[in-house]
Order: sequence, then structure tokens, then C-alpha cells
Amino acid sequence: MSVNAGKHARELLLKEYRGVLSTHSRAMPGYPFGSVVPYCLDEQGQPLILISRIAQHTHNLQLDPKCSLLVGERDAADVQAAARLTLLAHARPLSGSAAIEAAAARYYRYFPDAQNYHVVHDFDFWLLEPVRGRYIGGFGAIHWVAQLSLPNPFVGAVEASMLAHMNVDHVRAIAHFVQLAGLPTHAPAELVGIDSEGFHLRIGQALYWLAFAAPCTSPGAVREALAALARAEAWSTDGVIKG
Repeated sequence: MSVNAGKHARELLLKEYRGVLSTHSRAMPGYPFGSVVPYCLDEQGQPLILISRIAQHTHNLQLDPKCSLLVGERDAADVQAAARLTLLAHARPLSGSAAIEAAAARYYRYFPDAQNYHVVHDFDFWLLEPVRGRYIGGFGAIHWVAQLSLPNPFVGAVEASMLAHMNVDHVRAIAHFVQLAGLPTHAPAELVGIDSEGFHLRIGQALYWLAFAAPCTSPGAVREALAALARAEAWSTDGVIKG
């Protein structure tokens, strides 16, 4: 496996926010059961999902936690040439009030509507702990990826503080990010997540991940990266700031 394959696979997981969760069917033993689930990444870079206790895939996971999550490039014109990732994982429900509260705070930023049905209905947070990934970057670019997850150094109070600062004091800068990246403008954009490699914007119900020009390992580095981006005149699709 090349280093780039692991990086590209992780970036695909960051750029997308929904996939097909395949579980082992309890009702039809031996058959895989696929269902669509939204996800965001937790502090360890693992997919975090919120699923109903009465859902078929939940019953399946309770019997056998082995599963996979298929993620592909959204709106790809040619699905055979598009990047996609099959993440083999071990699912486990979150337990403990502190872990659940942290997961809820993060998940609701990405999917605010989920808070309503989570409170009213019986939904639980589950983690998909990666075991191995199969990444296809296009024709002939096929790799097994052993290490996908990258811990986020900013989760918790540090990330929440940076997000609040940007969303309250730098609305114009966020609008500039949207313009540079060519993202939709039908609704105001809001920063909902920051990691060492980039940041997530939510526009309406859609999520977009934009890469930093270089990895950031401290809040100061994040501030510098965002400030440079706010001054930029152009920004290429590979995250390299120009201007």
C-alpha cells in the first residue's frame, strides 16, 4: 500500500458523510444487508453513526458486529472511475455518559436535525472501528489500506472554541471559503468541524470538507491556515492556496 493511498482513502472518508452500511442479516442468515447511514468522524477518526434500536441493521450488529461501510464520491458522473472506499469494521455501541455526551455534541453539529428524533425515539450512537479498507482511486488504482484513522488533536473544548470564534466573528471569511471552493450558496455556511488536515462546512443539510494547504498540529497553525485562506484569491481543488 502506498502512503498516498491511505491519505486519499482518509480524505474520501472526510469529504463524504453518508455511506452504505452492510451487516450480516439476522432474518436471512448468510445474506448481506445494506442500508444507508449518515456518519461523521469521532476524535480518533472513526465513523460515528446514530441508529435506531428497532432498525434491522441494529439487530444485525447486535448478533454480529462485523460490518462494512461503502463510501463513494458524491455526484460522480462515472462511478467506475470515481474514488470509493469499502471500510471493513467492527461496530460497537457507545456506553458511558461522558462518551455519549461527547458524541452527541459532535454529531449534532454535523446533523442538527438528528437531535429531534434522537430525543423522541430510541436511537444509540455506534462506532465503526476500522479493521481494513479497500480503496479504489479510479481505474487500476486499487489498494488495501491497513491504517485509515488519524486522531483529531482539536476535539472537545479547543475545537468548539475555534468553531464558535469563526462562526460568530468571521462570517465573511467563511463566505469567502465557500466562494473560493465553488460550493453552493443557497444557504449560509457554518464551520462544524476542524481536524489536522482540514475543516468541515455545513451548507443547509450538506457537508463539505476542505483541505488545509499543509497539516496543522496546533490551534495557532489552524488560525494561520484559515487567515491565509481568507486572504487568498484562488484555491485549487487540491487545497493549495493561491494569491
